[in-house]
Amino acid sequence: MHLGSFPQTRLRRLRRTPALRRMVQETVLTVNDFIYPLFVVHGKGVRREVPSMPGVYQLSVDEAVREAEEVAALGIPAVILFGIPAHKDPIGTENFDPEGIIPKAIRAIKQAVPDLVVITDVCMCEYTDHGHCGIVREGEVVNDETLEIYGKVAVTHAQAGADMVAPSGMMDGQVAAIRRALDEAGYAHIPIMAYAAKYASHFYGPFRDAAQSPPQFGDRRGYQMNPANVREALREVALDIAEGADIVMVKPALAYLDVIRAVREAFPVPVAAYNVSGEYAMVKAAAQRGWLDERAVTLEILTAIKRAGADLILTYHAKEVAQWLHNAR
Repeated sequence: MHLGSFPQTRLRRLRRTPALRRMVQETVLTVNDFIYPLFVVHGKGVRREVPSMPGVYQLSVDEAVREAEEVAALGIPAVILFGIPAHKDPIGTENFDPEGIIPKAIRAIKQAVPDLVVITDVCMCEYTDHGHCGIVREGEVVNDETLEIYGKVAVTHAQAGADMVAPSGMMDGQVAAIRRALDEAGYAHIPIMAYAAKYASHFYGPFRDAAQSPPQFGDRRGYQMNPANVREALREVALDIAEGADIVMVKPALAYLDVIRAVREAFPVPVAAYNVSGEYAMVKAAAQRGWLDERAVTLEILTAIKRAGADLILTYHAKEVAQWLHNAR
């Protein structure tokens, strides 16, 4: 296909004015693209900033409701909840307690903002005393026993009113186990957003501060993916779709744009990408030192994630970007 040559073809013609550039812009970022993460803790009136994540807070349920109301007012369609329990134990009991922190938060948020989509993280690391994403036997995270716990967690969250569940533990068969548990409990209508390609990344550090979930021994490379692999990601995604995933996720996003693109080209399902805590913290730290224009760089990063193929972006920048986009109208 011949596309012309200079001087007949001058690509700068369509870059000459802001209006022309808007007319031919291929990727448009909107508030509908965003899912905003919230960290919920016990107590009342708690709004505790995460030191490594400026502008991100651990919130008691009442404060999480206020945050959810603000999110909805900005036009952001969804939040994803991460809970910090009152007590941790080997199997993360509070994770599937109907009176645990996340069911309480779900009920309160849905009562205050019924139309906001409430997604819940289904994992164990925040709730276990060892900080791993599954049951531990003799120093190993055991896969199949863990799946039963995930099913209980998903059902508990659905019973509390969650609109969607998001398994993030990277256990083999987790989507099938959760789908089966939801269906058997009468929640066949609840979709699953699977953390399908979740890498053993060093970009997660600030999240572990926020969620108080670092592993107490070893690391998570035995179940999260090797950052060097992309073909393996396609296998993970294919399996999750076959098991019933409605949306698949790539995590992290910025250093894995090629993975997002590969997933988008291979599968006809919605693709989410998690713009993770380390990516957020780097921009914030550089902006605080005057090294970067925070607004411009953040918009560039999120546009790149969408351009790579993400339909949904989980990002801690969501509220700020929603305000910037509104002011730019």
